[in-house]
Amino acid sequence: MSQYPQTRRQRAYLTQFSTTVLYPRNPWVVAFFSFSYPGFGHLLLHRYIAGLILILWETFINHNAKINLGIFYSLTGDFAKAMDVIDEQWLMLYVAIYMFGIWDGYRQAVDMNKQYILAEREDAPIQSIAIGTWDINYLDKRKPWVAVLWSVLFPGLGHLYIHKVIVGFFIFAYTVAIMYFGHLPQAIHLTMVGEFDLAKDIFEIQWAMYLPSIYFFIHYDAYIGTIDYNILFEKEMKKFLRKNYQNKEFKFPI
Repeated sequence: MSQYPQTRRQRAYLTQFSTTVLYPRNPWVVAFFSFSYPGFGHLLLHRYIAGLILILWETFINHNAKINLGIFYSLTGDFAKAMDVIDEQWLMLYVAIYMFGIWDGYRQAVDMNKQYILAEREDAPIQSIAIGTWDINYLDKRKPWVAVLWSVLFPGLGHLYIHKVIVGFFIFAYTVAIMYFGHLPQAIHLTMVGEFDLAKDIFEIQWAMYLPSIYFFIHYDAYIGTIDYNILFEKEMKKFLRKNYQNKEFKFPI
């Protein structure tokens, strides 16, 4: 018997808390999400550690450099104020890692697409269920629009629906923190009772500017993740049927 496994690559890896899957990605889409928010492109590729580090770094350095405020004032045409609020010392530390996130996301997408092709040619086995002390994860067919709907109601819920527990809880907690520091719930409440000036005063633009990128990404990731897992479920089922029922000599049970 050979000391080497029959297949060199995995198509998917199931744990109690998540499903990591090789699936072709458009490198430009990954680069776009890395451009809109460093780390999101890596989450799209299931590279969670690198993605979470880049997201937390983005939050830290952006807050200190006041980049979101500079963007806001630039969009409103107040370029002088935009230049005043930007901290050049922190900004110099921001640029290199921001560019690295875009480049690395694109590069990783190209490389992982090649790995996907090779794994498909090898017809690598697919694990269908993972059972542990804390949770059960299994391949199943789910509805993409349901994942998007829950993500619209609150970021992270759509990911929990498709059992991306690690990313789901991180996005959930991260969005709550952004909303808290941006005083968004208070601003919404004051707006609803007609206190527009007070709502404007307590609203923190620096924190609130994160939310559009977060919401756009989580809707896309929940939708495309559901489709990926549905395809993976179908592949595992097809492989099982080929292996166990395709032989013409197979005797079907009465």
